[in-house]
Amino acid sequence: MQNTNHKPWAEGRLFPFLTAALKGVSQVMLIENALSGIIILIAITIFSYTLGIIAFLSALIATMMGKIGGVEEETINQGLLGYNSVLTGIALTLFLTGSYDWIIALVGAAVTALFTAAMIHVMKNTGIPVLTFPFIVLTWFTLLASYRLKAIHLTSKLVPEDIAYWGLDTSGRINWSEAAFNGIGQIFFIHSTLSGILLFVAVFLAGWRLGLYAVLGNVLALLTSFLLGGEDNPIYMGLYGYNAILTILAVSVVFKTKQNRFALFSGIIATCVTVPLIASITTWLQPFGLPALTMPFVLSTWLFLGARKVMPNL
Repeated sequence: MQNTNHKPWAEGRLFPFLTAALKGVSQVMLIENALSGIIILIAITIFSYTLGIIAFLSALIATMMGKIGGVEEETINQGLLGYNSVLTGIALTLFLTGSYDWIIALVGAAVTALFTAAMIHVMKNTGIPVLTFPFIVLTWFTLLASYRLKAIHLTSKLVPEDIAYWGLDTSGRINWSEAAFNGIGQIFFIHSTLSGILLFVAVFLAGWRLGLYAVLGNVLALLTSFLLGGEDNPIYMGLYGYNAILTILAVSVVFKTKQNRFALFSGIIATCVTVPLIASITTWLQPFGLPALTMPFVLSTWLFLGARKVMPNL
């Protein structure tokens, strides 16, 4: 007798698994939306098919590790275990070279999933989200390990520089339209107008308010970095924008409660704070040849979310 309650394997297991993995991609932008995850993967693949494949594989690996490790289904299904792994996979693919760089990138994505799980446990009683801290630490440590381990090779993009001989270059002109789309693209280490447009579409698809705040964060970053006399090339490349976008989404929308009456104001200030933070962190890491990654976003967001524990109106 046929069991009518039996679901095909693809319907019962594969689709939820893929949906969770796609949400892991979208959670990089603090979004829980599988369709947004698909659009984000398309945006990345348009810029580089290699990065698109690595991003998707990293999300799958993190989701699989969550399943095998017995992580709560809600956490897996929300994509909360995958987004750090996605960023780690992309970053290590970009910043490492050699025949096996992609293997190191995917292993790094797997280890990042473990680190994310550990950080979720450590921070669960604080009420402060993990954000992208696991991705930052693991990426920095892996890049630094290349100086002592022969199997890991850095690309020529990451060169230690002596800040004693650093000179600020503010000459040149900024293409503001391209800079606007590069800002959101740099969240995934990409710079392409078409990819940037698709990323904004992915955010608006998840909610019009999220989209408007993302645009606002980008504009604030461009204006703040320009008014503070930032270099033209980093502004054009969107290197001040991506942390700002993530910060305003986190402070003003995603982690906002009804009690936070001044969440918009707090988000605006937190967004502007990311600009001097990225300038200072970039300078601090310059002698090591390390990128700032999303540390300005993490520090600024933690600062304001932590302050809310004492000042709930923020």
